Amino acid sequence: MAKIQTDNQYKAACERIEELLKVVGNETPSDNKDFIELDLLSDLVADYEEEHFPIEAPSLISVMKLRMYEMGLNQTNLSELLEISPSRISEYLSGKSEPTLKIARDISKKLNIDANIVLGV
Repeated sequence: MAKIQTDNQYKAACERIEELLKVVGNETPSDNKDFIELDLLSDLVADYEEEHFPIEAPSLISVMKLRMYEMGLNQTNLSELLEISPSRISEYLSGKSEPTLKIARDISKKLNIDANIVLGV
């Protein structure tokens, strides 16, 4: 099989992977037939999932909220850190407005958020 074509093939491959995981371990030699089959099927399943179930980049809003949680910041603290008004932070977090390029740069640097996420790339 060069490529998984259908949902049924995908499900069957996933089931077979589950079976193989029970018999293949870290100490299984790389020339073992089960190890080889598991390796091949895993690659096929990964390719199918990448094509049919792509993972989208997170939104700036969700990443900002996560970073605020991780850093123990509320909207007031964040507004002080970014040197903008709390109402502007509220607008960003609700999606009512987007940050200017200067503020986007500060968000990226001060909250350690990838610039591509901040810029929506």
